[in-house]
Amino acid sequence: MWFSVIVIVVLTGLFLSAAIRILNEYERGVIFRLGRVIKAKGPGLIILIPVVDKMQKVSMRLVAMDVDPQDVITRDNVSVKVNAVIYFRVIEPIKAVIEVEDYSYAMAQLAQTTIRSVCGQAELDELLSARDKINSQLQEILDTHTDPWGIKVATVELKHIDLPQEMQRSMAKQAEAERERRAKVINAEGEFQAAAKLAEASEIIGEHPMALQLRYLQTMREISAEQNTTTIFPIPLDLFKPFLDIGKKREKGEGE
Repeated sequence: MWFSVIVIVVLTGLFLSAAIRILNEYERGVIFRLGRVIKAKGPGLIILIPVVDKMQKVSMRLVAMDVDPQDVITRDNVSVKVNAVIYFRVIEPIKAVIEVEDYSYAMAQLAQTTIRSVCGQAELDELLSARDKINSQLQEILDTHTDPWGIKVATVELKHIDLPQEMQRSMAKQAEAERERRAKVINAEGEFQAAAKLAEASEIIGEHPMALQLRYLQTMREISAEQNTTTIFPIPLDLFKPFLDIGKKREKGEGE
């Protein structure tokens, strides 16, 4: 009798372990009954018919997939290595199980070929400066191809673009030349503005000669404030004008 009870308990335990499944909030279970899909269940407690039903779990969480670096030749014939990260999630678990054998592997392979295709159609400058545009193109293409699999591609981001050493040196020289050009332009603009201001100052001094005397006195004050052992005082020619006039008058008197 005790043996029968033990057998019943063991069989009941085996039945419950085979029939009861518990799925987390982010999981869904695709139920196959005799090889045919019934529906996707979950989350919570799931009861299966042993031997008859089989369940395959599918995670509904967002997945971040790192794509291996790909060798790409851009449209302007520059060889670069590009890798990216893809964010996607399963939105229809039945399609993700039925339509593709391994959606993660299929996604990785599709992403590699798409990156090589899209980046190969762009020039290097566009690849470096217009990443948002490239990311949008990749996301749109991948999302279109994975829609029959019940997968939604949320975002595609290019992570690294590795350039050859020769190209890095060429770009560094180009950037240095561009900085020098900008510096020369800024210096020329400063010289032009300074010349314009000097021209305005000369016009003002021409209209108001006393402004030159005031400027002379201000300069003398600035020089005297400095601790110099030797100071050279420029003397305006206007101070000698009375003496020059007297000399001219004497010359005229002697001549007469």
